[in-house]
Amino acid sequence: MKHDKAVVVFSGGQDSTTCLFWALKNFKEVEAVTFDYGQRHALEIECAKQIAQELNVRHHILNMSLLNQLAPNALTRDDIEIKEGEEGELPSTFVPGRNLVFLSFAGILASQIGAKHIVTGVCETDFSGYPDCRDAFVKSLNVTLNLSMDTSFVIHTPLMWIDKAETWALADQLGAFDFVRQKTLTCYNGIIADGCGECPACKLRLQGMEAYVHSLK
Repeated sequence: MKHDKAVVVFSGGQDSTTCLFWALKNFKEVEAVTFDYGQRHALEIECAKQIAQELNVRHHILNMSLLNQLAPNALTRDDIEIKEGEEGELPSTFVPGRNLVFLSFAGILASQIGAKHIVTGVCETDFSGYPDCRDAFVKSLNVTLNLSMDTSFVIHTPLMWIDKAETWALADQLGAFDFVRQKTLTCYNGIIADGCGECPACKLRLQGMEAYVHSLK
């Protein structure tokens, strides 16, 4: 039985697009929200627009440029190198407070459009060390949102406990494998589909896809 209405936090990447297909299967009505925070790969906003239009999903784009001013990082600055975390440090692509802000504003939007469900593609298995992708954070924020607005939101994290190979498997189960592979933007360098093949996001995506395809043989 489908629930009523959901808002999907949507970047146009592999994970959020898989979550969008998941939401379309599980909810009667789905809307998507994309955040413009001056990201280096701004093409992802156009990508998200196109996907939402193709799937006939109402799409909201919110201006979050203040996040860019407060938290300079490799996703918002061309002069900061994209590199993975070393010796316990966070990757240079970590944006402090990003998911806190995004999910909070998704909650505000949900309250305005009568949605009780919020869907996000955060994942603790492949989370690159980002503290705001952890299950404990999401559960904590879910309680906080409900207290702050005196409502009963449920934040859904379909990818929380699965790795990239299993995310590809989920997309396939949803009939969206080719769509996700060809039309999403995960690459930190802004290249759609299989991407540049060199940045951490592309490597993770490709390794997951190869592992899933290999498992089918």
